[in-house]
Amino acid sequence: MMHYQLDGITLDDALVARLAQQGWQPTDATQSTTSADVALVDLTLIEEAAVGAKLAQQKTAMTIALVQPEQPHLASAALANGADDYLLLPLEVVQLELLLQRLLCVSQSTSTMVASAPSSRQLMMLAQRAAMVPATVLLSGESGVGKECFARYIHEHSPRAAQPLVTVNCAAIPDSMLETLLFGHVKGAFTSAFSDKIGKFEHANHGTLLLDEISEMSPALQAKLLRVLQEREVEKLGSHQPIKLDIKVIAATNRDLRAEVAAGRFRQDLFYRLDVLPLHIPPLKERREDILPIAQSLLQRYSRQYNASHCSLSNCARDALLNHDWPGNVRELDNRLQRALVMRHGASLMATDLGFDAVAAAPVGQAIAQSKKQLEFQCIVDVLKQNSGNRSRSAEALGITPRALRYKLAQMRENGIDIDSELKRAANF
Repeated sequence: MMHYQLDGITLDDALVARLAQQGWQPTDATQSTTSADVALVDLTLIEEAAVGAKLAQQKTAMTIALVQPEQPHLASAALANGADDYLLLPLEVVQLELLLQRLLCVSQSTSTMVASAPSSRQLMMLAQRAAMVPATVLLSGESGVGKECFARYIHEHSPRAAQPLVTVNCAAIPDSMLETLLFGHVKGAFTSAFSDKIGKFEHANHGTLLLDEISEMSPALQAKLLRVLQEREVEKLGSHQPIKLDIKVIAATNRDLRAEVAAGRFRQDLFYRLDVLPLHIPPLKERREDILPIAQSLLQRYSRQYNASHCSLSNCARDALLNHDWPGNVRELDNRLQRALVMRHGASLMATDLGFDAVAAAPVGQAIAQSKKQLEFQCIVDVLKQNSGNRSRSAEALGITPRALRYKLAQMRENGIDIDSELKRAANF
């Protein structure tokens, strides 16, 4: 049984009864000892600058913001400040049910995906939407962010989950081989074609095909791929008999395809054919709330392989993980944890096991680090005051992303800094 909490809105009895049939029960945060799983928060009367403070009051794991159709700025502010999704008022029953179902799916997912950061949960919910329709998905993001994991997640949550997920790395295969690998060939199509061969498109029929690093495909092959996507049929090399396709295509790239189109390296018509449902995966440094949960998940995965069932991360290892910029993203984190399991000297993994320099523990070093942190915190408070608490403008002024600012604010709260009181005090002067 899942519980929801209402903030600033009431639901009619018919809707409450319908949600109860789906396994959702309301709870009163002021009277019940049962914590809610999700909060429905009405933001229609809230100023944009106060959205972050309003959402920060919620003690639930997930939050749905409710706004009017003419308040897109509030919806954007809600997503930037950690809401999992938003709905327009008046509530449409089917949309609310579908959204609650997606939230439930994210919270109870048994896949290897980890989503603790709000941006990651939002992305997983978008991935679920993308999974339910046959439209093409374009995954973008830096190398190592987990594009293949997201592709697998989409496949597993689609109606095609029982069918194969076929992956092709377009950058690892020469063009001369990639064409026959994708489309297949018949006997005698070329000199070494001694028998018929099924291509990846045909192999993935009724399932999902992931075209990884699609930006590396040659212009000639791009043209042939465009035709297959347009016609939803493929012809083997040497054959004129089309094979009808019922297939979901996911393309992935670590490049900016719009820039590649502008530079003439990628066909514009193919880009628009692929860019139906674009999902951008942020780098790991922009979703730091995911770092430790991903590390714990990887430790669990490798525990048997490295005979490390009792291994845990020491405090210095946790600090090192959180303070690193992760240029290699999740792939780098995976590699460092495997290295640590090999190099460890006990049940606790140390920062040095992970390949980081040992953190100086001298009192002077700690005092200097603490002073720097206090100066940083004070700078953030001053900028927030200057921007009347507006997180988006403050992040821009600080030269960081809104997600990075949320991470800093969470650190400040953990250090006992009451940000809301500071802003209220400034507003009264």
